[in-house]
Amino acid sequence: MKFVSFRNHGVSSFGIWKEDNRIVNLSAYYQEQGNHIPDLRSFIQSGKFDLAELMEVPSQYEVDVEDVQLEAPIPRPSKNVFCVGKNYRDHAIEMGSEKDIPAHPMIFTKAPTTVSAPNSVLAFENELCNALDYEGELAVVIGKQGKGIKSDEAMNYVFGYTIINDITERDIQKKHGQFFVGKSLDASCPMGPVILHTSAVLDPHQLPIKTTVNGELRQSGNTSDFIFNIPELIHVLSKGMTLEAGDIIATGTPAGVGKGFKPPKFLRDGDVVEIQIEGIGTLRNEIRKR
Repeated sequence: MKFVSFRNHGVSSFGIWKEDNRIVNLSAYYQEQGNHIPDLRSFIQSGKFDLAELMEVPSQYEVDVEDVQLEAPIPRPSKNVFCVGKNYRDHAIEMGSEKDIPAHPMIFTKAPTTVSAPNSVLAFENELCNALDYEGELAVVIGKQGKGIKSDEAMNYVFGYTIINDITERDIQKKHGQFFVGKSLDASCPMGPVILHTSAVLDPHQLPIKTTVNGELRQSGNTSDFIFNIPELIHVLSKGMTLEAGDIIATGTPAGVGKGFKPPKFLRDGDVVEIQIEGIGTLRNEIRKR
């Protein structure tokens, strides 16, 4: 089951993207049931849903995908997006050498204001983006609150999976000696197009991921190459910090980022970046420098 957030006639809503490219407007459905659920994050946090029941929502609540504007599945996270650095061996090497392969998960975050919609044009200030880079990633969406989560129980805390592009300004990143500022330009975390519910994913550690820029293949990896798998990441993050429903964990990017090429292939005005993960779909955005 694929969950989406969207705007329909100027109203923000959420629902289910069906195989026939129809969207079940759950916002409208719940409202008529007298159960106001404002957004997808609130829906996840409620934990009060039955997937079988959702499949029986009457067709009168359906709209065509073509008639809505997709938003990021969680347009405004309640906290920063958790990100994992150098979680693919080949990417760690392309960013330095084998000595840069981490012994423990490398965690940083992106501000909530970075989140932007699939298919949107991402505008960046020209003087701030001389070394703008892409990073295609699988993201985990947490489904319920937990702290001190054991690795063998961690997958019970996953609601589903989406795609993010961890756009990074490398010069800013280098200047500040840490990741946050260079990773937190407005609109630098496009997300979507859907959250694929965990019930539809046989194994999240066997997913091909590809990134193209203007149709040129730049990244081709598989989540089987994670250094730290999803249960380990959830375990580490939750040791002394509460994870909440709707929290997002970006799991790292495979080799092939712009900085890894010689010379580097940074993003230019008008470039179109597409990230594809099997089952989730394609996250597409155009880059604009103003």
